[in-house]
Amino acid sequence: MSISIKEANAKAVERMQNAEPVLVDIETAEDVIPGMTKKTILHAGPPVEWDDMCGPMRGAVIGALIYEGLAEDEDEAVELAGSGEITFDPCHHHQAVGPMAGIVSASMPVYVVENRDQGNKAFCTINEGLGKVLRYGAYSDKVIEKLKWIENTLAPALKEALALTEDGINIKNMTSQALHMGDECHNRNKAGSALFIREITPYLLQTDTDNNTIKDIINFMADNEHFYLNISMPACKATMDAAHGIEGSTIITAMARNGVEFGIRVSGLDEEWFTGEAQVIDGLFFPGYSTDDANPDIGDSTISETAAIGGFAMAAAPAIVGFVGGTPEDAVNFTKSMYEISVEENNTFTIPSMGFRGTATGIDVRKVVETGILPAINTGIAHKDPGVGQVGAGLVDPPKNCFEDALRAFAKKYRG
Repeated sequence: MSISIKEANAKAVERMQNAEPVLVDIETAEDVIPGMTKKTILHAGPPVEWDDMCGPMRGAVIGALIYEGLAEDEDEAVELAGSGEITFDPCHHHQAVGPMAGIVSASMPVYVVENRDQGNKAFCTINEGLGKVLRYGAYSDKVIEKLKWIENTLAPALKEALALTEDGINIKNMTSQALHMGDECHNRNKAGSALFIREITPYLLQTDTDNNTIKDIINFMADNEHFYLNISMPACKATMDAAHGIEGSTIITAMARNGVEFGIRVSGLDEEWFTGEAQVIDGLFFPGYSTDDANPDIGDSTISETAAIGGFAMAAAPAIVGFVGGTPEDAVNFTKSMYEISVEENNTFTIPSMGFRGTATGIDVRKVVETGILPAINTGIAHKDPGVGQVGAGLVDPPKNCFEDALRAFAKKYRG
């Protein structure tokens, strides 16, 4: 081929290394997400239609339709979802990402993250907290009430606070610091959440928000150890979108799951998804639950691993094994093995216990197929039925065939 894969991959990884994702605003999804309409529902993972959706995603769609006022109750929501009036599309097709079911509807407030290096933007909803929440497929009255509080109270206050910052909040630098404090910024976000609260609180205190509301907001953020996840995810998305669409590149720019399929996209292969069956997660379950209750792997949060954190940085977060299973040695070994399938070491995300070695950066689909080493992913576990919520967390292997299929497609496109 006339295009050098090595040069193309170097360009893609350079875009990753140079990315400067900054949290600049909070806006309403319909106002900022390209292609969003009042009857559009975005979801996690590769494309999937209503009839094929898993339980937690169906539950989250039901909740979103009730939240939007498009349906009065579950029965109306189910009828509407299957009527053909609602457009379902992956978050990834609209510069967005979402954890677990990943549902985004028109009225939801979303973070706006701008990659200052390339000028592209990415979006994500605000994390609702743990337990019975929309992203895990719950849709009770309390779930809707919390979403409305986020829309009408939390988001406007945070938006006003962000407007007082001099130049937004640099999420790349914050993530780097969180890694040095014991996070891996996918399933462990204690440090990242604390750093964000420390950063935003002085600005919150300067807003017109009353003191009792500020107290409620700070308590809400402090009680949610995963609050930072929905901030780091769009930062990773903005990073990887900048590396996408480079002719001749074999770098993986998205890994995502919809609860039925696991899918990847490759920089040099346009917008095509390569999919395989989503796997059941091996992990630690909350009391009373087991693998019999688990939905297969779901969510866009694997954008973390794609962008060199999460499972790729587990050595920075040995305490993560208390949440997902395994041992601290396993965490280190997962991180070390990722260098075998990546192009470079990260120049910002470093691991103190490994002599500040940069995390493995730029997953090369060729190396995945050649070595048989699959990207290390840690993730939450959703109950297979709608409305139940999270039941555990663990480690999961993506299906091998999606990487093999992508490599075959690459060979066909570039070698004829």
